[in-house]
Amino acid sequence: MNKLLPLLLSLILLVGCQKAADEAPVAQPPKVNTELKVGTLYGAQIYVSSTRGNSGFDYELAERFADFLQKPLNITPYANIHELYDALERGDIDVIAAGLADTPVRRDQFRLSPPLYYVNQVVVYRNGSRIPIAPDNIDGRIAVVADSSFVNTLEQLKLDAPSLSWEELHDKDSEEILCMINSGQLDYTISDSSTIEINRRFMPELRVGPTVEEDQPIVWLMRRNGSDRLMSKLLHFWHEEKHDGTLDHLVEKYFGHVKRFDYVDTRAFMRAVELKLPRYRHWFEQYAGELDWRKLAAAAYQESHWDPRARSPTGVRGMMMLTIPTAEQLGISNRLDPEQSIKGGATYLSSILQSLPASIPQEERMWFALATYNIGYGHIEDARILTERLGKNPSAWKDVKQVLPLLQKRKYYQQTKYGYARGNEAVRYVENIRRYYDTLVWMDDHDAQQQLAESSDSSMGEDSSSMTADAATTTTAGSPE
Repeated sequence: MNKLLPLLLSLILLVGCQKAADEAPVAQPPKVNTELKVGTLYGAQIYVSSTRGNSGFDYELAERFADFLQKPLNITPYANIHELYDALERGDIDVIAAGLADTPVRRDQFRLSPPLYYVNQVVVYRNGSRIPIAPDNIDGRIAVVADSSFVNTLEQLKLDAPSLSWEELHDKDSEEILCMINSGQLDYTISDSSTIEINRRFMPELRVGPTVEEDQPIVWLMRRNGSDRLMSKLLHFWHEEKHDGTLDHLVEKYFGHVKRFDYVDTRAFMRAVELKLPRYRHWFEQYAGELDWRKLAAAAYQESHWDPRARSPTGVRGMMMLTIPTAEQLGISNRLDPEQSIKGGATYLSSILQSLPASIPQEERMWFALATYNIGYGHIEDARILTERLGKNPSAWKDVKQVLPLLQKRKYYQQTKYGYARGNEAVRYVENIRRYYDTLVWMDDHDAQQQLAESSDSSMGEDSSSMTADAATTTTAGSPE
């Protein structure tokens, strides 16, 4: 019996261990994200959501990255940069795509993507204010977005200019601060060059002062200890987008037409939108067809400043500046009749769009069509052929617009079928229309937001009155008094 006892104990222990091993939980594989979760900020060049859908450089690039990963995009706008940082730290988002700059502080805290594009940081002030010669002699209130790269820049400037002081606003974004400058509520701020170039089309009183930081890369941010696999995928994606020209195309789409700014022209256009456009808007909307009516209206403003009786030295007439042969071809009997002119211009522009080569991407066809409207199909084809000869992409507007001015130089136009053309004028023509279009979209959205706010305030007022009446009734009926 004594000899059997140790053997029995060993068997009991073995069975117990086997049972414990059998009941041990099976290790679960690491959780795989089924979507790409991106945090962003609202901004004209970053992310905008409207009745026409979502847009913005960072939004479009995030969409492409999600497609590259073969995952749906889940994009969430946050109120400020600090909330973005917190969301990334908690794991609520995988990537911050919000037009943020590469700074030493961010490089220490996060993983950074390769550069998406570059900006300068500049001092911004209002037209009529004292022009700041240098940041350290600014006499007035300076405010910047809290947690922004502008804070880091000011801290560095303060080392050489101890008297420099500023406010960090937690409840405002860059565009709100620029709006405060434009309206005179604030004296100065620091902004990046792309943001100021985009927004001064809507806020023409903004002025650009000295540059305080040059060629600062704009990047995406990821967690410092985040997924190596996701970072590797992002690097692969960036390399492909850079190699096939998609990244350059997006930069051109959002920033390529905004560098040129004309204060007088911008003010005149905004006045015309308020005073002239209401008389003709219904015809632009009626005859635009599949076109965005605002692009048609912007083209008409470039042609005639919405003057139905406009005349050019070459004999083209009317709102859409039609030639006699084109008007006859389109069945237009009176070029000076605004409705007929708008209808004819819309029909002609649509026919140009349909005739363009299929190789031109959908989102760029309008710019080629407008250039054709200006100088003719033959000259645009000449420019495309010349673009290809020079080793560039003949179906990319950013490349063709660089080549079009060469049609004014004998060395190049002698090589073409249709000869000399004012290619530089065609480029300005298209870029102006793009700026007018952007301004129309902004003003349209701004009006819609104001109407929504007024409707919401009215509804809340009615609800509040109703609730007050109900509360008074309840108090009277139920009061122990």
